[in-house]
Amino acid sequence: MKKWLLRLATAAAVGFLALTVLNASWLAPQPKGAVKLIAHRALYQQYDKSGLGRDDCTATRIEPPIHDYLENTVPSIARAAKLGATMIELDIAPTKDGRIAVFHDWTVDCRTNGTGNTRDFTLAELKALDAGYGYTADGGKTFPFRGKGVGAIPSLEEALAAAGRARILFNFKSKDQEEADLLFAALTAAGRNLGPRGDAFYGGQGPVDRMRELAPDAWAFSIEEGKACTKAYLALGWSGYFPEACANGTVFVPLNYQWAFWGWPNRMIARMEEHGARIIVLGPQGEGRPRGLDLPEQLGEIPNTFNGYAMVDDGFAVIPALIQRFDDRSQEEIDAVYRGLEARRVRRGD
Repeated sequence: MKKWLLRLATAAAVGFLALTVLNASWLAPQPKGAVKLIAHRALYQQYDKSGLGRDDCTATRIEPPIHDYLENTVPSIARAAKLGATMIELDIAPTKDGRIAVFHDWTVDCRTNGTGNTRDFTLAELKALDAGYGYTADGGKTFPFRGKGVGAIPSLEEALAAAGRARILFNFKSKDQEEADLLFAALTAAGRNLGPRGDAFYGGQGPVDRMRELAPDAWAFSIEEGKACTKAYLALGWSGYFPEACANGTVFVPLNYQWAFWGWPNRMIARMEEHGARIIVLGPQGEGRPRGLDLPEQLGEIPNTFNGYAMVDDGFAVIPALIQRFDDRSQEEIDAVYRGLEARRVRRGD
């Protein structure tokens, strides 16, 4: 009996050692390159996400503003690019007259002075709205951007021009495959060479699949695919087997769950690169948390060898903390950022 116990213990020890070596990050090759920041919605007003329902109006939940930028608008896109964002995530909305506007919501009710489904408006009608009308940080006592957003909802072409050399991560909000055809046609007409340009596409499975047919060299993924790859790697990565769900795919790594990913970071990076997969680091996941990074110190939690992508929610505060050479914020803007960040930390207990 003792001999069998000894053999089992020895086998377990050998197995543990083998898995440790197999997933040892320090034994993996040094990744090339540096982290690449994705500015979620370009620059936008941060809002309270605690208890947030699917259909709640986020414009009525904003923090006291620390800058004047509204999401998905030309000034917001241009400033995110100027600060050094590698990619800018934008939401597309086909219009009634066959154009593409850059706007997040399914309806215009929350942010603007209009009512109705966004896709039932022409581009000109969307531009006639005040995109800053609905924003309030004090329950409707004041509206700091009211009257300042007329004409601010941009066309796709205006957004592309504002982004300059930055890449775009286009978000399909619907499941309609025809939106991929419309976007591809508009990008082609604008002379956007999707493969070499480095633009990417994500969202519903239908338009993502269609975009793969139209632009096979471009990075495209659905949210469902990202979740499937993430779950598969967490379940199987310990063995060294690379999940089929991750081949040429995308995996999401929440900042507060990095420890759970086998071989993180260098070994996992090597595995993903070998199979054409990409990694996106997200912000800490949990109730009331943003999708991306919204505090500068969170950058320090990302390993310095990580060369994938990181989603950033508060680009005005986070991007300059990493890319200081492009930081053109005034001292007044910086002081406002610090005040806003401190209030956010206190409110969330960070």
